[in-house]
Amino acid sequence: MSEPPLRADARRNRARILAAAVEVFDEHGTSASTEEVARRAGVAVGTVFRHFPTKADLLAAIMKELQGRLAARAETLAAEGDPAALFTFFAEVVERAAGARTVVHLLAADGTDVGVDRQIAGLGEALDALLARAREAGAVRAEVRLDEVIALLTAACHGALAAGWTPDLRHRAVTRLLDALRP
Repeated sequence: MSEPPLRADARRNRARILAAAVEVFDEHGTSASTEEVARRAGVAVGTVFRHFPTKADLLAAIMKELQGRLAARAETLAAEGDPAALFTFFAEVVERAAGARTVVHLLAADGTDVGVDRQIAGLGEALDALLARAREAGAVRAEVRLDEVIALLTAACHGALAAGWTPDLRHRAVTRLLDALRP
């Protein structure tokens, strides 16, 4: 049986907690405190624990919310019909992966595998739509396959996460990868 939907104020609190948690974890890493998350979100610490009983629950929710935002972004880009949307989305996903580096490392330290490959594969349908649009417009080579795009995106995200690529290196690496897809 699923839980009843959250009231509007509870949804707002949850969203503020998640946004604050991303900032706090990025700034403080493993020393980030739930109290600081609550302070930044403008809620009581009990509110944080009501939504997320453990730090691992909070970190997992951050990743789930990121996955949802990425899927929604891909749908928006696909609906806009821009043939370059695949390239835009690819670059954005790598940037988001880099931005989630602290959260991913904290989850890993807690024994939770985020499974970047599974996260990217979960975007397969959206990537397929973007690839089809790019292929129709001649923005990518006709022989480029979805599994290749997923493999390249997964590799770039792993590099951004594991190696801590600088913004300049991320930009250059993504540019080279995307150039390989163009006619």
